[in-house]
Amino acid sequence: MFKNKSYIGISFIILIFGIYAVPKIVNRIKNGEVVKGDRLDKVITVVKEQGKLMKIGAAPKFELIDQNGEKISNESYKGKVYVLEFFFTTCPSICPKMNQSMLLIEKKFFGNPNFGIASITIDPAHDTAKVLKEHAQVLGATSTNWHFLTGDKEYILNLANKGFNLYAAANGKVAGGFEHSGLFALIDQDGTIRCRQDNFGNPILYYDGLDKKGVRDIQQDISILLEE
Repeated sequence: MFKNKSYIGISFIILIFGIYAVPKIVNRIKNGEVVKGDRLDKVITVVKEQGKLMKIGAAPKFELIDQNGEKISNESYKGKVYVLEFFFTTCPSICPKMNQSMLLIEKKFFGNPNFGIASITIDPAHDTAKVLKEHAQVLGATSTNWHFLTGDKEYILNLANKGFNLYAAANGKVAGGFEHSGLFALIDQDGTIRCRQDNFGNPILYYDGLDKKGVRDIQQDISILLEE
């Protein structure tokens, strides 16, 4: 008897809820308001925040000589968004591909005074300012904001490995005598390293200069930074 009364009570509550709630739900569906709940709005806001470019930290300071024999430092890029790479002109492996990727980036933003490129050689004994100028001409690099940089070897290797944490080293056992990563660093107007996140929300840190997707990604993110 007690159980029957309990079932009747529960059924009565469900009935009252249905009479009260179902019409409201139907109206929200008709008016397209089902997705406007407070909790869902908060989730969307978090996703938008995650979609922003991450700030990794201040880019290392540097001062080197470019293909025109002029001193260029990180301050030369102040107020500009710029991409930085480490390479060398006699590289027989990944550098030609990196150069072509950087050319695509240059063409995308050619003429924009707020964008620049820094290509730093890891073989300064060979890559003098004169050699770098000839290399830039053969490559077809024409932007005045694209600086091919040289200097002291140990200084540059420390800048790569300890400064940017981009691997570069002399190695007589590999073709060309040097090995290095094919990654590009993206730096914003304030001198901060920026990047997007991977599918798991982790920072990618640097962009793959050997991959079409990596080039597209960095072009998109340069555009984002130029609008900030």
